[in-house]
Amino acid sequence: MSRPRRELRKKYVVFCEGDTEYNYINAMRLRQGVELALKPVNMQGGGYAGFLECIKKEAGNNCLAKFIIIDFDRARKHPGELPKLKELIAYCKLQNNQKKIPHFLILDNPDFEYVACLHIEAYHGQDVRKYIEQTLGLGDMEKFKAKGDVYDFLNTKGNSFVCMLSRLKKKIVVNHYQINKSGFEIKISDTEVFWEHENENGSNINEFFEVIDW
Repeated sequence: MSRPRRELRKKYVVFCEGDTEYNYINAMRLRQGVELALKPVNMQGGGYAGFLECIKKEAGNNCLAKFIIIDFDRARKHPGELPKLKELIAYCKLQNNQKKIPHFLILDNPDFEYVACLHIEAYHGQDVRKYIEQTLGLGDMEKFKAKGDVYDFLNTKGNSFVCMLSRLKKKIVVNHYQINKSGFEIKISDTEVFWEHENENGSNINEFFEVIDW
């Protein structure tokens, strides 16, 4: 009697901070039929160090890859946070070097709200807060962050994540990875960090879209 065939699934775990990221990714998984387990992390409860502890506690997740989506603005505003961010990067590198579940560190600089604005073709680097509150007419940044339909808002009426992806420029973090589709396997061979780009707005969130869409 033959053994039952094992069903392979494309499942990912996403650690994210902030309501905007959570609402966006939560709607995204429903629209695109992607199996994403969302793990929201309260950054006010310990910063990057607290974020790292949450990831360590969830070390045993059964998935193809983990995405750690964080903002760089905390390191910009609080110099003491930069060493903690470096510890988080080092932990992800260690997991990848040991051939464990791939850890994709996605660093939005300065934040996800900037990445959100890039969805809109008419946005060309204006002040993010003023653009969201005044030009988009939302009146208040906190209202935007709590917007449950933010994914639809940013992907309709000519707005699109395709536009956003085409406009990403300077990146602090770049993960070099390979995907074995037939074997359902993802490997990160190296993670480069370009600290010289810390004052340049950008993100490597393209890696998130690329990997979950193969």
